[in-house]
Amino acid sequence: MSKLGINIKIDVSKIDKQRLFKGAKGVYMDLTTFIDTQVEGKYGDHGFISQSTDKEEREAGVQTPILGNCKVFFVEGGQAAPAQTPITAPTGFDDEIPF
Repeated sequence: MSKLGINIKIDVSKIDKQRLFKGAKGVYMDLTTFIDTQVEGKYGDHGFISQSTDKEEREAGVQTPILGNCKVFFVEGGQAAPAQTPITAPTGFDDEIPF
């Protein structure tokens, strides 16, 4: 099995809080991502991230919003992608986000 290095960026304001669930060690969220290392999107991404759906929702065609994207920066046995510019923390966080 080869190893990948993947950077993930999501917009937490788009999280459907009804899909968060309490576990033994905290509050969790199931996410799904589809990655294609052969195709690079308009913004240099290789895939997207959305909140997961269960079997019944998938069969009913329910789609959750895209929360963000992901970019492969390392492939074992391959070349690492060019270095990214550092990300600065945004200001003015929404106090309603539970984390």
